Amino acid sequence: MIARLDANIRLPYPHMGQQVVRKQARRFNWLSAGRRWRTTTLAMTICVENALKGKTILWGAPTYNQVRVGMEETRRAVAMGAQFNVSRMEVNFNLGGKIIFRSLDNPDSARGYTADGIVIDECADVKPQAWNEVLRPMLIDTDGWLWAIGTPKGLNWFWSEHIAAQDRADSAAWQVPTLGVEVTSNGLRRKPHPLENPDIPFEEIERLYHTLPERVFAQEILAQFVESNSSVFRGITDAATAERQTGPRPGSTYVAGLDWALSSDFTVLVILDATNRAVAYIDRFNGVDYSVQRGRIAAACARFGVVSILAEENAMGKPNNDELRRMGLPVRDWTTTNASKAEIVEELAAAFERGNIRIPNDPLLIAELQAFAAERLPGGSTRYAAPEGMHDDLVMALALAWRAGSNPGRRARVGEY
Repeated sequence: MIARLDANIRLPYPHMGQQVVRKQARRFNWLSAGRRWRTTTLAMTICVENALKGKTILWGAPTYNQVRVGMEETRRAVAMGAQFNVSRMEVNFNLGGKIIFRSLDNPDSARGYTADGIVIDECADVKPQAWNEVLRPMLIDTDGWLWAIGTPKGLNWFWSEHIAAQDRADSAAWQVPTLGVEVTSNGLRRKPHPLENPDIPFEEIERLYHTLPERVFAQEILAQFVESNSSVFRGITDAATAERQTGPRPGSTYVAGLDWALSSDFTVLVILDATNRAVAYIDRFNGVDYSVQRGRIAAACARFGVVSILAEENAMGKPNNDELRRMGLPVRDWTTTNASKAEIVEELAAAFERGNIRIPNDPLLIAELQAFAAERLPGGSTRYAAPEGMHDDLVMALALAWRAGSNPGRRARVGEY
């Protein structure tokens, strides 16, 4: 079907998934989609509609040939409704709007423009400095928008921005398969997804499933951000089978890990069912007064009958831990250093590899675990941390809870681990 704007411009009619995405859009939009979902068509439609209102849009892609794909799709839709300058890679509309196409293999080629909106096509293949240093500053004085679209490519900056968008009020993120399917022990099963492209035959996807490696199918068709071979934690998705609990289960012993917030970070409480080795409860918050935080922590721990809380004592942790002890909570202090952090992280990594721990299917927790990185230091030790711009509060609270679960019945004296 065609949505007709005037005699010269005929834009493709969006399928239902595209319509839903547009309705949910915010200022900064990160769309990870499987192949042939028609992300480029969606972006072209958004660009043309805005250019017809007199806006200036910059369209970037990793290479010149990929930029030409966007420009050619625009030409097919716009026909005689605009003037195409191929040498300058620009499309000019009668009301003064324009779309500027630029290759981002050299991000500086896009410098010097002011934009009301930006599209980054095949975003996963673009250098992060293209967005951070060149494109984002274009929107400072226009209150302009972004659509960063494409198929995933490992756990790179596209993935980290996709995850970070979930904590930003001005951002939206979607992870959309080409077609909704489920991988089972008996093969591929059709499982409709509300945002899928309904025009793709299931038989085509099934054929790809039988010819592509599992990781490639997950990335290219299911639009999954596949963890790399260098990830600290393995088997994360296999472990994501635990159900959140609303209260204690008979016969279970509960412990907790507590990571206090620093500035823009999050305070995180993870309660672990130590008997069944499964995460039972997670609370994550920031921008809340410490007295309120302590009350929420105490209430959750009381509800589950937590017998031991291992809590970071660095910075503001120590006075807060002291207050929790005065409230009667069984808190043990943990001093985080590079060495002690490595110790509990490696214990947690071993638990995942051996299948000894289960976690909820929580997107933020899984994202932090997948992104968590190891860096070999000159002296031979290893430093573990989240990538720049991301958090590791959930990881650290989980690691503390796992350590607490190694001896859940022990109650420490004040200040002792």
